[in-house]
Amino acid sequence: MSQSFKDAPQNAITDSRIARVIPCRQLSISDPITWLKLGFQDAMRAPILTLIFGVFFAAIPWFITYLVKLTGWHLVIMPAIVCFMLIGPFLAAGLYDISWELEKGHKPSLWHSIKAVKRNAVNEWGLGILLMVLMIFWLRVASLIHALYPPYLDENYSNLFPFLALGGVIGAGFTLLVFFLSAFTQPILMERKVDLATAVLTSMNAVWSNKIPMLFWASIIFVSVLIGFATQFFGFIVLMPLIGFATWHGYIDCIEVKRKRLYA
Repeated sequence: MSQSFKDAPQNAITDSRIARVIPCRQLSISDPITWLKLGFQDAMRAPILTLIFGVFFAAIPWFITYLVKLTGWHLVIMPAIVCFMLIGPFLAAGLYDISWELEKGHKPSLWHSIKAVKRNAVNEWGLGILLMVLMIFWLRVASLIHALYPPYLDENYSNLFPFLALGGVIGAGFTLLVFFLSAFTQPILMERKVDLATAVLTSMNAVWSNKIPMLFWASIIFVSVLIGFATQFFGFIVLMPLIGFATWHGYIDCIEVKRKRLYA
């Protein structure tokens, strides 16, 4: 598992003086796999809550698909996918709460998980607004890409591919930006009474200081999303709660905490 840096990393984030940056620990490339194992243990200890949140996450893309069929606007698929990935960290607050309750030896409940957003309400809703702004900005970019689509072309795969590819590249950039800003932001806000700037900078510093392990973790999330879409979103019922639980363990492993560590 992680270990303390011999020399605390110094970079533009830690030197920005915008807000306090909570120190992070040095991760190894295998740590994300350990987080998944711990997340799976949480899922087994709270199977009913895991199923409830899993169905909730699967229902979102099911609803998006319904809207696509209803409107016939196929180019909404790509921005909708990215929007789903943008708001995912905010919606996962309930899953983090379940892992936290299990960590403390408490019995998690649905109502307690729902109330998780209220624990540091102003800053947690601030994170939601930040993600929403990024989502709206992406939708505007997606609209511009859609405007480039010639109206006289048939909506078949060969004609749609260049526009979907362009949207995919730009969407990947937005997704990496969101991951950089929010990898551990929500768990920090839930556990600590800190402001949004502190949480965001701490998350950014953790990702920047552990580029390879965190890119590996980002790739696991990306593959999980692809599997979810390949299984007509049924995969999300299992995968999204697992990713949520694992993210909490990643936060506890990566960010320095005052209490006794669960991991050695």
